[in-house]
Amino acid sequence: MKSDLFASENLVQPATAPGMTLQNPKSVKYAVNGEMFARQGSMVAFRGNLQFERKGQGIGGMLKRAVTGEGLALMSVRGQGEAWFAHQAGNCFVIDFEPGDALTINGRNVLCFDPTLSYEIRMVKGGGMTGGGLFNSLFTGTGKLAVVCDGNPIIIPVTAQAPVYVDTDAVVGWSAALETGLHRSQSVGSMIRGGSGEAVQLKLSGEGFVIVRPSELTETAAAH
Repeated sequence: MKSDLFASENLVQPATAPGMTLQNPKSVKYAVNGEMFARQGSMVAFRGNLQFERKGQGIGGMLKRAVTGEGLALMSVRGQGEAWFAHQAGNCFVIDFEPGDALTINGRNVLCFDPTLSYEIRMVKGGGMTGGGLFNSLFTGTGKLAVVCDGNPIIIPVTAQAPVYVDTDAVVGWSAALETGLHRSQSVGSMIRGGSGEAVQLKLSGEGFVIVRPSELTETAAAH
């Protein structure tokens, strides 16, 4: 049988070491030898002797989204084998944490991560201005974190002289050292959204970067 479907770049190769790698731009492969964590519903295939366990609502408890207040449910994957993860054909990126690194990530963008990473839920300063508050997860330690993004991410440098304002539905994550706050702007909201009423932007100041996705949250995406 012959087809471009069977091109070499589409064929799975045996894992050479435990841990995560990009299978392709839309999926992550994890060679499990022990335990790892992933968002529920993100596994698309696996092989080997693996057990899956629901981890309840959120990373270590609860991870709420701004506006909708929805949580992110995780699962642990234990054993020996290989598993593949993806989410709505979003673009996947593997972030390698070294000692001293710290990154704040929105729960909806977490795909899977090593158990060696530490994480805690933080309420964004001033996040009470949005319905239900604005919660994100702070990752630290050493290991790898896979994130998923609708479209190609926009990485914007943040400096003390030039704070950055981002839509709370579009933000993926930011340097943990940045100061956060929320900013209301009726005029900006009217121009960007094409309608009337107030808009709320996340203000990031200090030295670092912010990761933004080039799409607004849809009701379908919010439900997943």
